[in-house]
Amino acid sequence: MTLKALIFDVDGTLADTERDGHRVAFNRAFADFGLDWHWSIALYNDLLEVAGGKERIQHYVKTYGASFPASDLHRFAARLHAAKTAHYQMLVKEGLIPLRSGVQRLLRESREAGMRLAIATTSRLDNVIALLETTLCPESPDWFEIIAAGDIVAQKKPAPDIYLYVLEKLNLAAEDCIAIEDSYQGLQAALQANLKTVITLNDYTRNHNFTGATLVIDQLGEPDQPSQVISGELSQSSYLSLKSLQDLFEQKGTQ
Repeated sequence: MTLKALIFDVDGTLADTERDGHRVAFNRAFADFGLDWHWSIALYNDLLEVAGGKERIQHYVKTYGASFPASDLHRFAARLHAAKTAHYQMLVKEGLIPLRSGVQRLLRESREAGMRLAIATTSRLDNVIALLETTLCPESPDWFEIIAAGDIVAQKKPAPDIYLYVLEKLNLAAEDCIAIEDSYQGLQAALQANLKTVITLNDYTRNHNFTGATLVIDQLGEPDQPSQVISGELSQSSYLSLKSLQDLFEQKGTQ
């Protein structure tokens, strides 16, 4: 069998968007709305257990008893999240959220080799486009055959819906692909879709349970910035290359 496609998560995988991007944007939106809310780095770590920004806002209100100036929480969360999105895109366009180590190299290497690329994320589509256009090049969204984002499916990660949607659109079986994720929720979504999964850790996810992942590394890495292997085996080089992904794909008996 031959590896036919790579499916990437975005937040925390392509870039460290959560702590210095989404969290900051949320706090700026709270200020815009006159709310006395503040999501610290530690609190946001807990809130990341909930996938989706609107869902995270509603969870925060219900769990922490935060007050808000509206009668309809669902509608208020949507308005607040729209304001947060505008702030996030400003942060991205200002160049404050760079790609993680090895991401640009692996994407370009895969594209040049003719590997099919896709994205499966709970982040909004316009957030994804802004990140790609700013950190890669204006044409880079076209590198991805499918960009499945936001509310395109009914259930967000850890449900497998987003990956099942991507596989359907690619017209590929899970056995033809590898997913690249950063979190427990992302791993569960990929595993439930029967995808082999590579995990690249970040500050928010390094203590997650990644049982079932084919490979867990601290970063995709570069020739001068080697990846640290947490579990699994990285062949061919000291960083994640397309060749090492093809070797992982061919391993037997590993999800």
